[in-house]
Parts: sequence; C-alpha cells; structure tokens
Amino acid sequence: MPVRVWDAGREEEAGWAEGPSGLLKNASALSVEKDRPTREVLPASSKNVRSAEPRWYGRRQDRSMNIVIASGKGGTGKTTIAVNLAYFLARSGQVVQYLDCDVEEPNGHLFLKPRIESQVSATVMVPTIVEKKCTFCGECSTKCQYNALVSLPGIPPLVFPGLCHGCGLCIHVCPENAIAEDKREIGRLEKGVGLENISCVHGVLNVGEAMAVPLIRKVKDCGLDNCVHIIDAPPGTACPLVATIGDADLAIMVTEPTPFGLHDLSIAVSVAEKLSIPLGLVINRDTNHFPPLERYIEKHSLDVFTRIPEDRRIAEHYSKGDIIISALPEYTSRIHDLVSSIERVSGTTIIGGAA
Repeated sequence: MPVRVWDAGREEEAGWAEGPSGLLKNASALSVEKDRPTREVLPASSKNVRSAEPRWYGRRQDRSMNIVIASGKGGTGKTTIAVNLAYFLARSGQVVQYLDCDVEEPNGHLFLKPRIESQVSATVMVPTIVEKKCTFCGECSTKCQYNALVSLPGIPPLVFPGLCHGCGLCIHVCPENAIAEDKREIGRLEKGVGLENISCVHGVLNVGEAMAVPLIRKVKDCGLDNCVHIIDAPPGTACPLVATIGDADLAIMVTEPTPFGLHDLSIAVSVAEKLSIPLGLVINRDTNHFPPLERYIEKHSLDVFTRIPEDRRIAEHYSKGDIIISALPEYTSRIHDLVSSIERVSGTTIIGGAA
C-alpha cells in the first residue's frame, strides 16, 4: 500500500519493499515520481566500461551527463579542476551546470562568480510524538536504523533530531498514528548564473550540522536536463562522497604526488569501483618525482586523464579567485586533454555535440 515517505525533505508517494538492510523503495514506485528520472544500478561485476548511451530511464529521456570531481584527500585541487573544466566546456559551446556538493565548505562560487538569484531554506523531516495517542510500544525506536528515537518505559519516545535522516519510516510503522511530521532546517540552497552563463547551484550547511547528505541530494535535485553537470564532490570517502558519486556517469579523481594523497586516492578509487563508476585520474601539482603513485597507477591500470605541473603561478591566481585557463592560457591544453579523455572513456561527444 502506498505510504507517505520523506526523502531529504521532499515528500513523495512511494511504496515499500523488504530489502537486505530493511525497508526499501519498490522499483515500481519510482515510476510515479514526476519529472524525475532514476538511475539504473550496474551489476557489481561491471568494470570501468561505459556505453555511449546514457543510463537514464523513466518518464523522459534526459541526455544529461554527470561528471563528478572527487579526491578523497582535501586540498588536492579538486575545485580548481572542477571550475576550470566547467569554464572550458561552457566556452566551447556546451551547456554546463556546476553543482557544488561540498556543502560544508562550498567555494566554487568564488571562481565562477555567479549572481545569486535565489536562496531557499533546506529542511528535513523530523518526527514529533503525539503524546495523547502514543501507547509507548517502542515500535518506532526499534525500527529506526539511526537511533534517532529512544523508547523508555512509561513515557513517549525521545527524539534526537540531529540523528534523524528524515526517511519517515517511524511514521509508517507506528500502529497508533502517534507520530507526526515536523521540519528542521539544515542549511540553504543558493542558485545563480556565473561566468560564461554557467548555471551554478551550491548548498551551505548550517554550522555544526551533521546531516550533509540530505543537502547534497537537494543540490543534485536541482540538476538541469540536457546538459553536462560538473559536480564538485566533498572531500573524504564517507557518506557525503557516496551520495555525490552514486549516480555519476564518470568520476574524475584528483590526486597529488604525496603519501597522504596516494593513501586517500586508493580509498576513493575503491569506493568508485564498488559502485561500478568509471573513473580517471588527474594528477595535480605533478613533479614526476613520486614513484609510489606511478606504481599504484600501473598496478591498478588506472587512466591518467591529464597532469597539472607544480607551478607557483597557479597558486597565486587561485588565491585571487581566477580561472586558471583564463589567467594562464598555456594550461588550456591540459583541460582539453581532460575533456578528450572524458569523451574517450564515456563514448560521448561533449565538445560540439550534445551530452
């Protein structure tokens, strides 16, 4: 029977099915989501191979392409690559949207300089207990996978909003209909148009807020149809990265020739491979003097899309908020190599053609 559930603060009509880790959405229920396509999940055995056809299906055929720029380690130059790639594609005539999913510290707007046209509060659903109806059965706290509800004898369940993921399961399982919905603000969404008419969306998580994933989903839900999405992923390899990269057509891992860079790169590559996401590398601040990275690349047969040499001028222009390929045109060829590699791996013509 259809029930009311909440996904990252947005209500949807959906069904439930029993899965290995609890209640999951029925595949049939996905078809009722209006104007929102779903992604096909590739089998675990799939390698870094992608057909030229996009994996979108649903009520419409969305020809968009999701390119996620990730790193694992923070500070490797992920945003530098993301904004310069977006700028290069837009200047080449491609329709581009920049989605900054690094919601704890978004900074792509410092380079693309969008005129902010809208600011929207981002909320998630949290339960509130209707004490007159509650029989203290504890069913809600038993089923909650995030320990956001705690039942004690003789009193209504205690709600911990900071742990709640807004899934709505507690409302569904309560036999007395004693749980109502409330909303909690976790941050805001900002949208605008930046350099070269690039549509820009970024989320700003409230200070001290732990629920980055719902805001990341809201940023991605703002994706336009029929364009290339350049998605700036958060650093690290935990839930925020998985939420960002899960439906990517291609992941570009930006790394640096240092022990820390290699360590975190290996974890990020493992995440992408487990999710069957095709990937390639960008080596930033390349010095050609770190053999462990080269051995790792060779051992795992990874594709290096481009290398950006260590150059103090890049750091100087970065500190000013400049687009590198605009300030230093000699690096345009490096981004062109990156785009050529994306086209080769994805089997999709990006420059001079629709995504």
